[in-house]
Amino acid sequence: MKKYLKEIIILSMQLFMFYIFPLFAGPTDAMGMVFLIIAATLLLSIILGSISKEKIKYLYSIVIAILFIPSAFIYYNESALIHSVWYFVVSSIGLLVG
Repeated sequence: MKKYLKEIIILSMQLFMFYIFPLFAGPTDAMGMVFLIIAATLLLSIILGSISKEKIKYLYSIVIAILFIPSAFIYYNESALIHSVWYFVVSSIGLLVG
């Protein structure tokens, strides 16, 4: 558990961005919120790619895409499911950059 502490902290920050942060957005700010979460995903994946030496970091892209799916049904509608693909792509790019 202590071995993966950095990865757990970054994943919890990502969960905060998916589930807590949209609570503070208004109904007209949905697209801006999606862009902000995409930017945060890129930043967090670059940080994870830079600081993590574990092989588990390569699963981060898949985990992020899967974790967004319930958020799409909670805060958005089913048309937002396509964004899970964007989160996968953006986090993969961030891991490669990091």
